[in-house]
Amino acid sequence: MKVTVEMDLTPQEARQMLGLPDLEPMQAALLQKVQAKMESTIDDMNDPQALMENFFPVGLQAMEKFQGFFTGLAKAKAKSKD
Repeated sequence: MKVTVEMDLTPQEARQMLGLPDLEPMQAALLQKVQAKMESTIDDMNDPQALMENFFPVGLQAMEKFQGFFTGLAKAKAKSKD
């Protein structure tokens, strides 16, 4: 025997029928926090110094050391081929 039941429900009505929690207030609060964070970050993008500090919080010295590390690796690889 095969029984088919068709229901016309909105997603919210289906969640309520299944007893699932309503997460909309939590999602709205989270989205407000994300939006506020994005807006504050956009303000920093107008200032190159602040933008670099976001990417390299330790400072530009860390970026130079990171670049030097890869330069050293490339030089070592080039020497090993000679």
